[in-house]
Amino acid sequence: MPATPLPSTIAAPVDRELVVKKSRFLAHLAPVADVTEADAVVAAIRKEHWDARHHCVALVVGTHADRQRSSDDGEPSGTAGVPMLEVLRHRDVTDVVAVVTRYFGGVLLGAGGLVRAYSTAVSEALDDARLVRRAVRTRLTVDVPHAEAGRLHGVLQDWATAHDGVLDGVAYEAEARFTLLVPPDELDRFDADLAAATSGALAAVRGEDRVVDLGR
Repeated sequence: MPATPLPSTIAAPVDRELVVKKSRFLAHLAPVADVTEADAVVAAIRKEHWDARHHCVALVVGTHADRQRSSDDGEPSGTAGVPMLEVLRHRDVTDVVAVVTRYFGGVLLGAGGLVRAYSTAVSEALDDARLVRRAVRTRLTVDVPHAEAGRLHGVLQDWATAHDGVLDGVAYEAEARFTLLVPPDELDRFDADLAAATSGALAAVRGEDRVVDLGR
């Protein structure tokens, strides 16, 4: 049974501006490793836009999106931070902080208008972001005699591409040591295919599981 997919993250910071009835909503999304990094991003935005009325925040961190926080920063309760956080949850992302800075345009938007504006600003910023897919992979190493290294490089690269794995590198020492990151449910298949490709001469050494970024 395939493992439940992990939340994605974003590859790089992204900015998006939304104007609603003369109010400017400046959304800034950034990838962060933890709450401390997120707080630093918020502090930098506050310093950059020191003259703005509100800096509303939503953040999700942790491999399984297990730490979440939001702030309305002076907007009516429930009209900013929580709607922003709901967008991050709905889009299934983690290790992301969203800051929406508002410059008031002189026209009251009402609770519903604020909810729509703050959530739309984050949603449109996410539309512009490049998502990075994450998954659990098991680290394998395979030691290969130099005479076979060229052929096995192609075999292992093709296998990784076909089975959603990663050929993570090769170190040339007494032998060529290939490192792969393989889906846990494909480990037995890898062992069988490696044995078939080398007439049983080579076997992989299994290492730790870890979360890896796999790209879009």
